[in-house]
Amino acid sequence: MVSEGGIRGELIVNMTKKEVVAAALPLQEHWLPLSNLDLLLPPVDVGVFFCYKKCGKDLSFGSMVGVLKKALAQALLTYYAFAGELVSNPFGEPEILCNNRGVDFVEAFAEVELKDLNLYNPDDTIEGKLVPKKKQGVLAVQATELKCGGLVVACTFDHRIADAYSANMFLVSWAEMAQSKPNSSVPCFRRSLLNPRRPGLIHPSLNDMYVPVTSLPPPKDPEPDSDYLISRIYYITSEQLNNLQSLATTTNGCRRTKLESFSAFLWKMVAKHAIINNVDKNITKMGKMGIVVDGRTRLNEEGDENKASLMGSYFGNVLSIPYGAKQVNELDEKPLSYVANEVHDFLDGAVTKEHFLGLIDWVEAHRPVPGLAKIYCSGTEDGPAFVISSGQRFPESKVDFGWGKPLFGSYHFPWGGDAGYVMPMPSPIGNGDWVVYMHLLKGQVELIENEAAHLFRPLTFEYLDQSLNISKEC
Repeated sequence: MVSEGGIRGELIVNMTKKEVVAAALPLQEHWLPLSNLDLLLPPVDVGVFFCYKKCGKDLSFGSMVGVLKKALAQALLTYYAFAGELVSNPFGEPEILCNNRGVDFVEAFAEVELKDLNLYNPDDTIEGKLVPKKKQGVLAVQATELKCGGLVVACTFDHRIADAYSANMFLVSWAEMAQSKPNSSVPCFRRSLLNPRRPGLIHPSLNDMYVPVTSLPPPKDPEPDSDYLISRIYYITSEQLNNLQSLATTTNGCRRTKLESFSAFLWKMVAKHAIINNVDKNITKMGKMGIVVDGRTRLNEEGDENKASLMGSYFGNVLSIPYGAKQVNELDEKPLSYVANEVHDFLDGAVTKEHFLGLIDWVEAHRPVPGLAKIYCSGTEDGPAFVISSGQRFPESKVDFGWGKPLFGSYHFPWGGDAGYVMPMPSPIGNGDWVVYMHLLKGQVELIENEAAHLFRPLTFEYLDQSLNISKEC
């Protein structure tokens, strides 16, 4: 029906069929409001994909698609928000109309074998080809057959509906339905868990982290020949991660986490790129880095096991993005341990219950004007900005629909903001390595590849083949 690519050796993907998959049983139509934390998200879509080698059971593509659709219809009974639509309420705020509109499901064929799929450069192979463009509803799915008999299953969902934690719950439940297993996680949609306080209590620091969209300057057109954001996927060995963590340890023995150490290293690299490319040396650039924090465990009441259980299965967004801002020269000159301490310090204030309660109150105080994380819309005029979101809970191995675990899976999130986005995830090798999805400026990526090639290694199937033993058919 539709062909994507086809010039200069680009990946060709032919869309062969499209239908709408609704929940297996009729659902009572109702409205589901977004929480105050959902209202902080701009209208952006998140992609996620999984690659499977040819099944030893000799299942046809059609039979695998049948399993996916049947299981999806069952999963939508409990994850009914994904089968709905986003509409505006009388105040102009988005709400979910849970009407069982269903999920657009696309079938496709790609002119490539799994072993030849370029995962290092998802801009050429994943974006708009193997990960679907969502045009209606809040979730879209694509199943793509490969020349070798392998399969790519991909989803795109509206970030205003769900964060990665929520999407991970759905993906695991969908796979469990496919294997007729009991649903291990029933989602909780109880918005009262995130109700604002009366009266509200807002810490002044929140005004540094978030901004009403009405206060934002109008977007500027990019300058000719200006740098632009690209996506790449790397792997980092556990040995290199341990080395980073050792370097980030202070002289008094204060040990930083691997995420803090990794974030500090990347912050220094991005700062160095800004220094090299600073035309006006009289202007000091500021390097800004944010780290996504999940508030589910922070919002628990001590000793309240029921609320802990509800928050543990809460479906929606429970995120905050604290960030640090430092002069790029300071970030470049100081040792990694100093920068790691700075990362720890700005995170420290956001990993508390009071921070998230205050953030809920902040949104309430500004409604119906939506708010936005400042770092998402931080331009590059005063310095670079990027966000790191830990994907260490990515349940790749659990997304087994009955034909084996994925050879590889990753989030794909070219989010459209001015800031970059980076997500480290556990490697499917299972040896402590990380896989890193990186969406940064082309110049920043080139500097990182030139100066930190020992750390950021392009993801290849030769690497994945270490323990996954890709068959000759794929």
